[in-house]
Amino acid sequence: MTPALPVAQGQEPGVLVIEGGTLIDGNGGTPVPDALVIIRGNRIETVSRKGQVRYPDGAQVLQADGKFILPGLSDAHVHYQWWMPEIMLAYGVTSIFDIGGSGPWGLAQREAIARGRIPGPRMFMTLESLLAPWRQGLRVAGAEGSFTVERARQAVRRNVQAGANLVNIRRGLSLEVFQAAVEEAHKAGLPVVAQPIGPEVYGREAVLAGADILEHAAGINVSIAKDPAKWKLWGEDEAHSLDPTPFADMDEQKAEEMIRLLVERNVYLEPDLVAEGRGLHRRNREFELEDYRVHSDPRLRYIPENRTQKELGVYRELDGLDPAAMELRLKGYQNMMRFIRQYAQAGGKVLAGDDTSSWATPGTGVHHELQILVEDAGLTPMQAILSATRNNAEAFRVLDQVGTIEAGKFADLLVVSADPLENIRNLQKIEWVIQNGKVVDRSFHPWFHNPLRKVYGTSSGSMVEGRAWVAALKQATEAGIRSRSGLTDSTHAFGQPCPGIESISPILVTAGDPTLTLTIQGVNFTGKSQVYFDNQPLATQRVSETELKATIDASLIAHPETFAITVKNPGLMAQPQWGGTSNRAHLLVNFRY
Repeated sequence: MTPALPVAQGQEPGVLVIEGGTLIDGNGGTPVPDALVIIRGNRIETVSRKGQVRYPDGAQVLQADGKFILPGLSDAHVHYQWWMPEIMLAYGVTSIFDIGGSGPWGLAQREAIARGRIPGPRMFMTLESLLAPWRQGLRVAGAEGSFTVERARQAVRRNVQAGANLVNIRRGLSLEVFQAAVEEAHKAGLPVVAQPIGPEVYGREAVLAGADILEHAAGINVSIAKDPAKWKLWGEDEAHSLDPTPFADMDEQKAEEMIRLLVERNVYLEPDLVAEGRGLHRRNREFELEDYRVHSDPRLRYIPENRTQKELGVYRELDGLDPAAMELRLKGYQNMMRFIRQYAQAGGKVLAGDDTSSWATPGTGVHHELQILVEDAGLTPMQAILSATRNNAEAFRVLDQVGTIEAGKFADLLVVSADPLENIRNLQKIEWVIQNGKVVDRSFHPWFHNPLRKVYGTSSGSMVEGRAWVAALKQATEAGIRSRSGLTDSTHAFGQPCPGIESISPILVTAGDPTLTLTIQGVNFTGKSQVYFDNQPLATQRVSETELKATIDASLIAHPETFAITVKNPGLMAQPQWGGTSNRAHLLVNFRY
C-alpha cells in the first residue's frame, strides 16, 4: 500500500472543503448536485450535501457551484519517466500504473512522490516484466534466456518482495510458464497484466490461465480470427501488438464467445486506442495539434527531445502506408471499436490507458483515450469516466485507496467547469486538481528538476544505456584485436580497446552514505582504464578484463541525484571507430528519509 504523507507530531492536518458543485463520484450512479466534500490531510473525510455538515473554522474552501467534481483520473498503461510529474498532474492524472518494469528506480520514485519529495501522480508499479524470446536467435529487448516455470515463479517473488503492486507478463512464454506466473502472482494477491501475443499464449489462453487485464486487448484479434493460423506469428514484431489489422479477419461468432468468456472471467480490457488507432482516429489532427502545443511550450523544454519527436511522430507514422494495407488496417480498427463497444455493452469493464511515453503524450493521452472510447468506440461518457477512475482502481486491486470519491480514500480529485457527461471533452476544462489533499499548482516550471532520473530505454535492473552497443562492441573485439593481440596485458601493441559497461553494482545508494566501492562489469578493461563519476575521475582498480572497482567518496553522494558512470581507456586507440569512451551507466542516489 502506498504510504500516506506523515503529519508532524502535535500538528493538526489541514482541512480542505469543496463546497457546491455536482458530484460524479466514480461509482456510476446519478450525479449528486450541491455536493460537499471535506478533506482532512490527504484523506477524504466526509462526502455529503451542501449545508448538511459543518466543517472546521479556518478550513480552505473551494467554491464549486456550477462545477463538476470527479475522482482524479488514472492512466492504466504508463512507462513512467522522470520528466512526467508536472504534465501529468496539470491534466488531472493523479494516479498511474507503471506496467513496464521500472526496477529500483521506480521504487525510489514511488516513495519520493508518496513522501512529497517529488511532485507526481500516485504510482502503482511492477519491478520487472516477464518476457522471453520465442525461438532460437530471436532477440527481444529486456528478454534474457528462456523462462522456465521456476524462473517465472522466482521473478514474480522478486516483484512481490520488492513491493510491486502488479505483475506484468508480456510475450514469449509457454502456456505452462504463463500459468505458473499467474498462480504465483495471485497467491500474493497481485493482479496480472498480460500482453499475450504468442507464440503459445494468445487472448483466449491468457484468459483461461487467469490473467486479470489484457493490455492493448492483446491476443484477442488472433483468438477471434476466421483463420488464426494466418496470424499466428503476427506478434514476433512487438509493433504488431499495436496494429489492429488482424481484427479485419474477425469471426462474429468467435467474437461473441470471447466476449462472454471475458465477462464471465471478469477480465478487464485495456485497449490503448491512442496507440492502436494512431492515424485512424476521427479527431487525429486535433489530437496532433493539442500535443504539438504541449511540446512547444517553452516551459517544458526539459522534456527530452527524443521523447518529443517520438510522441509527435506517431501522428505521421502511417502516412506512407500502402493504400491496400491502410484500408485493411482501417477495417481492423473499426472492427476493434465494434468489439470494444459490444464488450462494454455486455458488462465488460474497459480500462483507460495510452501506453505513454511510447505512443502518447502524458496527460493529454488519457483525455484523448476517453474521447476515442466515446466518439469512435461508442461508449457513453459515464462509461469512459469509469474507465479512468473506478475500473482502473478495481482492476489493479487498489479500489480501497483510489478510484472513487468516498470517505477514507486518498484525496485525489478533479474539478471541471462543464459537464463531462454532456461532452467528454469537458474533462479538459479543469478548474482544480487536488492530489493527496492539496490543490496542485498546474503551471509548468522551466526549472523543474527531478533528481531521480532514468534514461528512457535503460534496463529496469541495470540503469545502463547502450546494451546493444556493448554487445556489438564485444563481438567486434572478438573478431578483431583479440585474435591479433589478446587483451590480458595492461598495454597493447595495437593500442587501447574501447571499453563497454554491462552493469554496475550497486545501482542505488542513499544520500549521506559513507564512501563506497563501485563494481563495474563489462568488456575491454585494461590497466589504463579510468572510471568517471559525472566526468570526475575516480580512484580505479582493474580486477580483470571484465571487472573494475572504483572508489566513490562520501562527499560525492551527499545529496539525491542521478550520476553518470563512464569508463575511458586513454591513449592510442586500437578500435578508433568505436572511440575510447564507454556507454553510460547511472548511479541513483536516493533521498534519505
